[in-house]
Amino acid sequence: MAGPVQPIPATAEAVTTEFASLLRNIWDDLHDPFVLWQVGALLACLLGGWLIQRLVRQRTGGAVLEDMNAALRFGRSGLRRVVFPLSALILVLVTRAVLAQYHKVHLLDLAVPLLSSMAVIRIVVYTVRQAVGGASSWLGGFEKSFAALAWSVVALHILGWLPRVIDALETVSFSMGTQKLTLWMLVQGLAMVLLTVLVALWVAGLLERRIVTASGLDANMRTVLTRITKALLIVVAVLVALPMVGIDLTTLSVFGGALGVGLGFGLQKIAANYVSGFIILLDRSIRIGNLITVGNDRGVVREITTRYTVVKAGNGIESIIPNETLVGSVVQNETFSDTKVSLPISIQVGYEVDVERALAILVEVAGAHPRVLPEPSPKGFLAGFGESGIDLRLLCWIADPEEGTLGITSAINLELWRRFKREGISIPFPQREVRVVGAVVMNRGDDQDAPTSGAPTGLAQAGTAA
Repeated sequence: MAGPVQPIPATAEAVTTEFASLLRNIWDDLHDPFVLWQVGALLACLLGGWLIQRLVRQRTGGAVLEDMNAALRFGRSGLRRVVFPLSALILVLVTRAVLAQYHKVHLLDLAVPLLSSMAVIRIVVYTVRQAVGGASSWLGGFEKSFAALAWSVVALHILGWLPRVIDALETVSFSMGTQKLTLWMLVQGLAMVLLTVLVALWVAGLLERRIVTASGLDANMRTVLTRITKALLIVVAVLVALPMVGIDLTTLSVFGGALGVGLGFGLQKIAANYVSGFIILLDRSIRIGNLITVGNDRGVVREITTRYTVVKAGNGIESIIPNETLVGSVVQNETFSDTKVSLPISIQVGYEVDVERALAILVEVAGAHPRVLPEPSPKGFLAGFGESGIDLRLLCWIADPEEGTLGITSAINLELWRRFKREGISIPFPQREVRVVGAVVMNRGDDQDAPTSGAPTGLAQAGTAA
């Protein structure tokens, strides 16, 4: 039978004493065969919590969450993260109440605060993640790791082992300049930096929402302001966090100087790309949605970051171009100040056709296409006289080159083919005239060559070949 419920201790020392007593009781229980009932019951509770979590996640899939508003989606996602510790905690409490009537349940008593702290830590970390940057935040990839690390610290505190771990970390020390640092001091510094960076990112998120909704600011300027603000806040957070744990920033000056030299030589390309990225965003020479050509790459700008620019071609292939290349080379921006571009289409007709009528058909077909602009109006030109026919050229203008030109070129050429067939206008195929000069010699198989009868010495054959 379990003893009476102890009152809640009033001081931290009493809490430590109670957990130490609990651990001693658990150690005593391990020598009792009845402890197998506690171990089996605890494993059954954990398994039941895992099954409940799996069932809840199957019932609340991602497609359901997308249709909810922000508040309901936050509550549902948060519940999915704590359903395992909460369900396992409820099962442990019920099991403990039943088993306490027959023998000791110290192992289940220890599981209660561990599961409770796990639920609290998971919901806190998820809330911080949403406040900092939502689902796209870098914190999303480390949410489980941060939650597991925080729960490990709390578990060590509950078990009473945290002071021993701290003492072990303090025994590992080293000197940096004139200051003596310990491993525990570095762990504190890392934790404080993480905390201040999270606060800085939360403030940066608030400012970013204000900047995005501000009117009168260009999209590139908004991007520059948000990134500069976030970078400055992170730097300030690090500079504030390190002195709070006793780390003197002046001791890091030598290390910072060496790091700066290393960055200058080894990472100069990356630094140049970042500087070029800010230049592109500030001078607005390239914007999202522009149709540009850089070397052999031609496409629409889909994204501009501080290091590279993403250009998507008409075939769907995305090219990642370093910003230094865009700043240091010639970039053809077809939609820089005006989205209108010319679209030349060449075609050839026979020498016997009415050229003026053919030119009129070119203009009519181009003007009937919905993507061709009425102003400037389409025009037809006689470009030259070719070997097989007369070269004509159609020049029309479109306002949406980012949609591609192959489709409109194919449609116009197909309609020209139909109109020329109706009008009797021929499109010539390549022609060659072959002339053979001199006698044509035939081999009769008797090693004697003789000229063919009637073969002239002048023009022997003339004809056309496709």
